[in-house]
Amino acid sequence: MHIRKYDFDYSRRFFLEKTALGIGGAGVLSSLWSEFCEAGDASGAYPDELLDIEVFTKGQVKVGDVIDADNVFLVQDLIDPITYQEVLQDRRKFFIQPTVNELETMYPPFFLDATLKNQGQAEFGADGNVYTKDGKPWIGGIPFPEVNNGNEAIANITLSWGRHDSAMYAIPAVTVNPEGVKQFEYDWIWAEQQCAGLVHPNAGGPYLAGHEDLSRMQCIWFTHTNDVRGHAFLSHWKYDQREIPALWGYLPNLKRVRRFPANQRFEPYMPGMNLFLSDAWSSGDPMLTWGNFKIIHRGPFLSSSHDQWLPENDNWAPPVVGGKLDESYYYVGKSLIPEVIVFEGEPIGFPNAPVSKRRIFLDARNMGALQSITYDRNGEVWKGLEGGGSQRKSGSHEMLTTDGRPEWSWCWAISHDMQANNVTRFHHGKTCRGSWDSALDPTDENMVDEYMTQQAIRRLGF
Repeated sequence: MHIRKYDFDYSRRFFLEKTALGIGGAGVLSSLWSEFCEAGDASGAYPDELLDIEVFTKGQVKVGDVIDADNVFLVQDLIDPITYQEVLQDRRKFFIQPTVNELETMYPPFFLDATLKNQGQAEFGADGNVYTKDGKPWIGGIPFPEVNNGNEAIANITLSWGRHDSAMYAIPAVTVNPEGVKQFEYDWIWAEQQCAGLVHPNAGGPYLAGHEDLSRMQCIWFTHTNDVRGHAFLSHWKYDQREIPALWGYLPNLKRVRRFPANQRFEPYMPGMNLFLSDAWSSGDPMLTWGNFKIIHRGPFLSSSHDQWLPENDNWAPPVVGGKLDESYYYVGKSLIPEVIVFEGEPIGFPNAPVSKRRIFLDARNMGALQSITYDRNGEVWKGLEGGGSQRKSGSHEMLTTDGRPEWSWCWAISHDMQANNVTRFHHGKTCRGSWDSALDPTDENMVDEYMTQQAIRRLGF
């Protein structure tokens, strides 16, 4: 029970003062991370108004309400400007879900174990990279669960994207043009292999043997439509975040693998898409090729952090709504999260980058990226990338880890090019065309030999 000694605007004033003074750490009534470690729940760190949307809005919005153009002004301060515009002008809708603050619902279990075990061991080296106290590469989990500055914030989302040692995501995608017409459909597999910071108990240690100089390997190959099927791209990230990852691609029409230059991190994967390599997980480039990170805001926010997995739907796909033909956006739920950390960074390592900065919205409870906004060279809003994720538990459906705990992963994403007004939406499906399945921490494959070499992407192309 919370003592109601705080007036309604206490939290707003607290966040404003904290941001202005550059004070780190999350929580209002107490340290968020201390509450997590002691109680396993974030509720004790915040007053009532940040735990219940009905209390926060003084009864104007409640769980179950649908937010549309007629009432979006009631939550304008709780959503990013791109989502606000989509609802107000493009017929997007979303519904309000109850807030869930239990720690275990917000992380992949093994990644949470590592975060708890390794807390307090991370620090920045003289070269700007993250090391343990004894100077070794990071050993797993969130390095800075209590963020004090923008550098710590970007490290939390860059060092481990999907928060699994390895993963394969089957991804159906659609690009919708300004008239609301589905212009392109693409299916692809996105595969990741962590090389540093391994967390699974069967990994044999925090580093992938034979690849200790790498941070991760990542591969993407397209399985649909026929004109793009067989295209594959492979990226190897050095642990040193000052280095641009090596990038190779297999092009079926040339039947060969070629090396791509660094500036292609700011070009679409495929024609019609508005996704770049740089956009991945809101942190698609090594963190030290960006810089001038700074926290600009803290406060409550509406996000799709829970109950986003829809195993009862065909291929786990969310329904769609909005745009001129109701094809542009996913119809999803959003719940009130008590604290978001908003920070910005600039692409200092890319002199010809078409962007000037990126603004990232980080959930203070699990340090996960909820939304990012990319600005063009003139400082104008260009693109928004919004995502939803949740525990893999829904009704009688459950996806479990090897030790029997509910899994967690991302579920869907929307990339909106605001200037061209086209939307690329994609979701984490059970399968995608080409007979590929999703898998989290697959144990029956050698991910490196199967997917993470130049020979592998040539084979995948054939």
